[in-house]
Amino acid sequence: MTVMSGTLYIVPTPIGNLEDMTLRAIRILQEVDLVLCEDTSVTQRLFKQYEIDTPTTVFYAQTGIKNIERIIEKLKDGKKLALVSDAGTPTISDPGVLLVDKIRKELPEVSIIALPGASALTTALSASGISSSQFLFLGFLPHKKGRETLFKEIAVSKRTVIFYESVHRIEKTLETLSEIVSDDRQVVVARELTKIYEEVVRGTSIDVKNYFHKKKDKIRGEFVVIVEGKK
Repeated sequence: MTVMSGTLYIVPTPIGNLEDMTLRAIRILQEVDLVLCEDTSVTQRLFKQYEIDTPTTVFYAQTGIKNIERIIEKLKDGKKLALVSDAGTPTISDPGVLLVDKIRKELPEVSIIALPGASALTTALSASGISSSQFLFLGFLPHKKGRETLFKEIAVSKRTVIFYESVHRIEKTLETLSEIVSDDRQVVVARELTKIYEEVVRGTSIDVKNYFHKKKDKIRGEFVVIVEGKK
């Protein structure tokens, strides 16, 4: 039996503003045989916007990758599949990396093609005014184990450090940064990127902490935090 080689496209989706889809991304999503999603209901809202009617399936749940055998078989049959996340670029601080890793290990003959597109990481960094010649991306900081160690690394890092933070922990995080980051280093907090209430706040760690302490109504959505490297 001849095994055909399929293709997996990694397709970024908007992090907020639905207009941030590339023409290529729309075309690929229209042409593939199946779209692998985190949440099909989220993806369907995007599909409605761009009149895409390609079938979808869930690829990930809290228990891990789902439908993996079905996905593998389709790729073996030469099918073209697209991987999307709920928002942004799949695999970047995203469970899609587990699927791509598994496919590369089990089906090295499959073509994996990544499209450029929306990412909260690069969007925040480009608007920050902080040096991006060298930076360390930490993804979402752990809730407990390892969190203190990462803050110690941030305190002494000579590289720009970037990480994501949730609405539930942003105030505590800014409090910690105000204690460990000196006034000669800039801190940037970006929130609601590409949305109506997009905001980028920059200053010393104490300035940024005080800003959000005084404006509790601004503590909404997900946050990108950027800490300038130690001078």
